[in-house]
Amino acid sequence: MNADPEVMRYFPRCFEREESDGIADLCEELIRQLGWGFWAVELKATGEFIGFTGLHAPTDALAFAPCIEVGWRLARNHWGQGYATEAGRAALKVGFEKLCLDEILSFTAKSNQPSLAVMQRLGMEYVEDFEHPALPEGHPLRAHQLYRLGARRWKDLGDPDTCIKTLNP
Repeated sequence: MNADPEVMRYFPRCFEREESDGIADLCEELIRQLGWGFWAVELKATGEFIGFTGLHAPTDALAFAPCIEVGWRLARNHWGQGYATEAGRAALKVGFEKLCLDEILSFTAKSNQPSLAVMQRLGMEYVEDFEHPALPEGHPLRAHQLYRLGARRWKDLGDPDTCIKTLNP
């Protein structure tokens, strides 16, 4: 998935297998340490791995840090089926209902309309545009948008049924 140029279109580059495996190992270690992080996402009906979702504390020098973000990444053949929204909602549920967070953020490149649409479907509200400090001036992905969701708004949104499962939330 991390080697697919279409999946990684809104990231600076694709990952080689070894690097992708290292990231997965880091995700597992963070879950062991914190009890939360990025979890694998499987289809309930088949157990097929389709991507990941979860919560993360970004380490980049972001103006709005420290913070907790919600994120997701799905294999291309599972796009357009509502799974990213469902997976994001499952991660938000953990953040608000188990970790008792007051606020969860999400951000992506301004050009990443699919993920921006997921943020909006999750009930997140636009905060501001910003330049991602980890990307050099002039990089086509440097321009980002920041969205937020507060605990009070989360309670108002409710919790619909799901057809995916996140592992270990």
